[in-house]
Amino acid sequence: GLAAWILLRSFFPGPSIPWTPEMTTASRTMASTVSALSRHCRELGIQPVPGLDPNGTCLVGPELSPLVTSLGQLEAKRTTTNPDVAGLLVHLLKEAGVELGDVVAIGASGSFPALLLATLAAVDALGARPRTILSLGASSYGATRPEHHLLDLHGFLEGTGLVSGPPLAVSLGGEGDEGENMDPGFRTGLLEELRESEIRMLLGPDLRSNVEERMALYGSPAAFVNIGGAEATMGVSPKVLSVPPGLVEEGVEPPSREQRGVLFEMLGRGVPVLHLLHVRGLVLRYDLPWDPRPLPQPGSAVFRDGRAEKGVGFWLLSGAYVGGLILVAFGRAPGRKGKDQDQTVR
Repeated sequence: GLAAWILLRSFFPGPSIPWTPEMTTASRTMASTVSALSRHCRELGIQPVPGLDPNGTCLVGPELSPLVTSLGQLEAKRTTTNPDVAGLLVHLLKEAGVELGDVVAIGASGSFPALLLATLAAVDALGARPRTILSLGASSYGATRPEHHLLDLHGFLEGTGLVSGPPLAVSLGGEGDEGENMDPGFRTGLLEELRESEIRMLLGPDLRSNVEERMALYGSPAAFVNIGGAEATMGVSPKVLSVPPGLVEEGVEPPSREQRGVLFEMLGRGVPVLHLLHVRGLVLRYDLPWDPRPLPQPGSAVFRDGRAEKGVGFWLLSGAYVGGLILVAFGRAPGRKGKDQDQTVR
């Protein structure tokens, strides 16, 4: 599994990614903002649960709440609170071609609030401009506190000066990206809260209209960052599962137009996409530290490019590793009962 693959990568690591001044700036910005957010939450009477958020970031929420619309992995959420994630995103945005003054479109669900912070810190460090649409539904351990959801986090970031104004728009998230699987009473209260905020609400009648409205709001960005798995962003086709984590520019077959979310619309228009959902995949692709405790000092991570071409030794060892897995699978096949154990719920 993961441990064996990490061991394999340790024998044949990809080339390291050098730190640039912009990467360091983004990482330091995220670290200082996390500290400020932690103090802010305590002032509001929100105390981090030591077993869930041992680093006290206030970016890891409860497992269950009225905002939870799907299951999530606790260790993955904690992994994204590392300030150096912001540095890695600077590298990926620069690879995507983002330059000073460019617009970066962001679609963020409440599943990974730390990735929203990291993305905004990276965009700021590059001198680019964010255009952000939020979906408030979240998977377990994300921005799941009703008293401090993703829009509240964005408001805090406005107060720090990291962003200069409110998001372009907000949706409820969840099923249909309209909170259809939320408790009806909670959904009504959340809608009323959003109306009072006077921020544009997205409540389109179907996926196609939801996607078209978002694309019109984003305009012509230099890159698009998807954070989490909001339905209007991901679409409803299983083909979205083939989209690799990290920077994606081409090579992914699009679904039909009726099933397509913003992610595929952007790729179809030639806009580079940063796909930030499968954290375990990001860990393997870029050597991101997994579930660090305590959080590392800004600028200390050694990132490696897992996409770089490997030598013959790597592929021989890879072949032996995969071959071994196949032999084990065939050896167990006759006596297997029930479902596979290694399944992931999105």
